[in-house]
Formats: sequence, C-alpha cells, structure tokens
Amino acid sequence: MTKEMTAHSASPCVLVVGTCDTKAEELRFVRERLEEGGGRALIMDVGVLGAPAFAPDLSNAEVAAAAGCSLAELAAGGDENLAMSKMAEGAARLSARLCAEGRIQGVMILGGTMGTDLSLDVAAALPLGVPKLVVSTVAFSHLIPPERIVPDLMMVLWAGGLYGLNSICAAILRQAAGAVLGACRAALPVGAARPLIGMTSLGKSCLSYMVRLKPALELRGYEVAVFHTTGMGGRAFEALAAERRFAAVMDFSLQELSNQVHGSVVSSGAGRLTAAGRAGIPQIVAPGAVDMIDLPAWQPLPERYRDRPHHAHNRLIASVTATAAERRETARYIADRLAEAQGPTALILPRAGIQEWDREGQALHDAQGHAAMLAELRDRVGPPVALLELDAHINDPEFAEAALAVFDRWVRDGIVAPGAAPEAAS
Repeated sequence: MTKEMTAHSASPCVLVVGTCDTKAEELRFVRERLEEGGGRALIMDVGVLGAPAFAPDLSNAEVAAAAGCSLAELAAGGDENLAMSKMAEGAARLSARLCAEGRIQGVMILGGTMGTDLSLDVAAALPLGVPKLVVSTVAFSHLIPPERIVPDLMMVLWAGGLYGLNSICAAILRQAAGAVLGACRAALPVGAARPLIGMTSLGKSCLSYMVRLKPALELRGYEVAVFHTTGMGGRAFEALAAERRFAAVMDFSLQELSNQVHGSVVSSGAGRLTAAGRAGIPQIVAPGAVDMIDLPAWQPLPERYRDRPHHAHNRLIASVTATAAERRETARYIADRLAEAQGPTALILPRAGIQEWDREGQALHDAQGHAAMLAELRDRVGPPVALLELDAHINDPEFAEAALAVFDRWVRDGIVAPGAAPEAAS
C-alpha cells in the first residue's frame, strides 16, 4: 500500500450528496459525524429550485453544468422529473471525475424517491470497490428496479428522515456515517491475480455443480465467483459481465429469466442472459432450474398456482413447477438471447433434469414438461451456438465434466485466457 493510500485510509474523504435547500440540517450533521470519526466530507448540492442554506463544496450550478445545462433552464422547464434526471447525470459525471482524481474514497447519498433515483446513477458511475452508501426513505423497496442496483451498493432505510432532524433520523445517520468511513478504510482496489470465471447457481441444495467445478477451475489457475440467482445475484452477475470483468462465464442457473418471463418478482430484470453475450465474453450456458417459477414464501400462493407441485425452500422463497407451455416460452427467450451473443457460446442440455427437485420421485418431477423444453431448445438453437446434449442430470458429475471439456478446449484454442501460473495463483 502506498503512502497516499495509507493517508486516504486514515482520513478518507467521503462525497456526501443531497439537497442543500431541504436537507441542510441533515447534511451538516453527517459532515460533523464524518469529521468526528477522523474523516473528511465533500458536500455536493443536487437541489434545483431552493436556495442552499449553506455553501456546499460542489454547488448545484456545477452539477447542472456537468450535465450540459444551467439551473435556470431546468427551473424554467417546469418538469421536476426531467430536472432531477439532468442533475443525476451531472452528479454521476462529477462523482466519477472526483473518484478518478483520487479526491474521494467513498460516497454517501441522502434522499427520498428523488434522491434515491439520483443516487443509483451516481453509484453506477463509480468503480466496483469504491464504497457507496445510500440512506433512503425507500431503501429495499419494490420501487427500485433490480437492474439499477450496482453489485456493491449499501442501503440504509432512513426511518423518520423525510423532513428535519430528529433522534431516530440522527441515530441512523450516525451509524451510516460510521459505516461508510469504515468501508473507506477497509477498501482495496478490486483486481484478481488470476482470470475470473463468473458462475451462477441456485444455492447448493438445488444446484450443486459448483462443488466440482470451482476447485477444478482453481487448479487450472482461475478465480471463481459464484452468484446466487435469487434476483439480485443475477443482477450483480450481469453488471460485472457488462464491465467485462470475466474471462468466461458458466451461466448454469437461469430461473431468474423464467421468473421474469412469467411475472415473478424474484427477478434480476429484463437484461438477464444478455451482458456476457453483448460483451463478447465466452459463455457456457445451461437451463438450470428454468422449470420453476419462484415466489415469495411469505405471501399466499396465487390462485393460478395452487394446483401445481410446490416446494417451500424456506420462509423467504418457494417454487412451483412451470407448465410445458411456460417452459417452451422460456426456452424461446433463452434461444433468442443466445442468438444475439457476440462471443463463443455453448449450450449444454442435461436430459435427466435441471435441478435437484425434478429428479424422478421428487416433488417437482415432470418428465413431459422437461421434454417439451428440451425440444423447443433443440428447434431454436443453432450455429454459431454449440449445442451439447447429455444423458445426465445437471447435478451429476458428467455435467461438470462436460462443461470442463468445453472450457479446456476453448483455452487450448485461445478463446479463453489461460489460467495464472502457480506462483501468481497462490
């Protein structure tokens, strides 16, 4: 660690973003708490209409200018949504510049729905590993689309924080200031000595291939990151693929796509199974768990699903079987996305099943539905996508061996970067 990094770790500078006309008291309070904790604060004003109650370090006029407009133009437009969208654009650009220049080590953003909307753009403009904490009155809300949440975003619900400082609000802001300071001191630049393989799975009881694949890939000199595909895991996987952080992906758990197609809230957004293909990243894909539709277990089962086989995994998530027609529809979505890929793509079809609970004798077994999905994929997937069928279950050793055979061939052919030498991988 350099002397400059050590100094930043000891006294990190946090960019604090908010509206200095309506949240002045709260912003001052946060600055005092950061300084009290040995850090520094840089205040950015993103308000549009009101006069700031104190002079921020970065004025709202500077933020508007970074978006190529003026405050007067935004106010004259009379459209608060458009105005805040432009302020979000300017705030994101300024934040990225400050980070690139080493002037800030983290960001903390305060807001209601307007501030939260802006905060998601700011967070997306900063690199992975830079602490990003949003204190929001709508934290964890269904109003926030999963595709706008960056992989390392931290959120705190701002209870009692709509208007003015109070004891509840102050307690939350104090903890949030301490959290972002601690994160800044602990943060290190994200980077791997070994090429990174992105893999998806649905827990370990439903899909277990990673138990064999992870150590095998590590022996080959790769780092493996396994993403839990329960909505946000798939979103993080897609976000990192879009940044080209993976040398290759093994995207074997696609039920988030099935959930999206069939209207479940357990979704990672409409972009699932797209980012790696668009980035040209070599991808080995399998339709793991697309025979299920996931639901919140704490809600009553919707009427249309009550006659279907059902599996309650825990008190948070449950699954029902998809019909043959629904599986064919999901298969068409998979085929369409793979056809758009700009890089090498292989699709492995395990004929004996695609998740642990669909084995013969298990609660979600449906041989006819599985056959319908396989038939649709055979009909719709063609070159340049390589199609490989196996007389095995996705959790059988033969599946992992087949995936490794494709991977090893791609390494030999120079399609996938070779693994790190033993000394670099250690």
